[in-house]
Amino acid sequence: MLNFVKFQEISFLKTFIDRLYFNSQGVYFYSMDARESFLQYLSRAKVIVLKIGSAVITKDDEGLNYGVLSNIAYEVQRLFKSDKRVVIVSSGAIACGRAKLKFYKRPLSLSEKQALAACGQADLIRAYEEVFEQYALKVAQILLTSEDLSQRNRYLNARKTLHTLLTWGIIPVINENDTVATEEIRFSDNDILSALVTLALPADGLLILSDIDGLYTEDPRDNPQAERISAVEKVDETIFSMAGKKPGKLGRGGMYSKLLAGKMVTSSGIPMAILPGRTPLVLERLFSGEDIGTVFLPQERKLSMRKIWIKYYLKPEGKIYIDHGAENAILQTGKSLLLNGIISIEGTFPKGACVEIYGEANKLLGKGLTNYSSEDLLKFLSDKGRPDKEVIHRDNLVLLD
Repeated sequence: MLNFVKFQEISFLKTFIDRLYFNSQGVYFYSMDARESFLQYLSRAKVIVLKIGSAVITKDDEGLNYGVLSNIAYEVQRLFKSDKRVVIVSSGAIACGRAKLKFYKRPLSLSEKQALAACGQADLIRAYEEVFEQYALKVAQILLTSEDLSQRNRYLNARKTLHTLLTWGIIPVINENDTVATEEIRFSDNDILSALVTLALPADGLLILSDIDGLYTEDPRDNPQAERISAVEKVDETIFSMAGKKPGKLGRGGMYSKLLAGKMVTSSGIPMAILPGRTPLVLERLFSGEDIGTVFLPQERKLSMRKIWIKYYLKPEGKIYIDHGAENAILQTGKSLLLNGIISIEGTFPKGACVEIYGEANKLLGKGLTNYSSEDLLKFLSDKGRPDKEVIHRDNLVLLD
């Protein structure tokens, strides 16, 4: 059992200290003041993304848990009555297909997962239609792959579709298109998909309903004495160290992927919470101020929507290695990347592709959209005169943590 010790009050640091608790592993921000700040953000929210995990709405090899699903529908319609709109990111298609076909083999190959998802997705969306129909609410099915969000036109079209559905008062139910997604174009899991949807809208909050009731100091499945963290002010390495390595019981994710989703959205100014999804009236209890789950406070947003798209949605097609002078120029003074600072390139990519930028110590510095293809860059680099070219404009360059 970890013994948390509150700092002694010091007058000139009182406001700051009141929110600090620490133990031998580091400093955690989880006082009730932090939860109150979170609730202030959430109370102003107009659009909320609700991510629902497989283990929350399905029973072991038995298909959907209609009791839990009905409870969630009841809470969502209450949010609608308070003038909030909800986008649902739901897992469960593979679990539904497994129960439907009584296909209990483990582990599953990619083609088997795709076939089970094809069988189960219809049951999943039909269940959402049924539970929301009793409140006169309609749902719309949206299936995505990472390609749909990495290509700019498709990304913008997806945003427009979501905004139109929300304007019409329809609840989008989003899932990964498992039937066609290959390993190269799939999301790592629906936690990450929910974060990407949250950023794309952008929504005002992300609520993750899980079979684990929040973040603990250690994985509670390994250590029953682990302490629940009430609130986190910043997702850093100390927080990630609490995640453990185990994936979810039915899904591909786990606490690590939820924390990664939290880092993505909170660093863009959007609050997040991990909540016990099977607990009745869990959302109402959260909004009423009860100390339930783990809440994550938003940070100051520093990136434009375009740079957020580059940072989180685009997969790099090549690498550019730069010298110390160019590294200082982009890191310290916010300059564009010029040809004269490039040492070498790696990979074959077209003009406009996303590439990674590495410093002299082979440290990943950032990502950006190149103004030239790899073929053109190789020609420029072999030219003794080295023309003064802007390879990546600073508006298309984003630094990575």
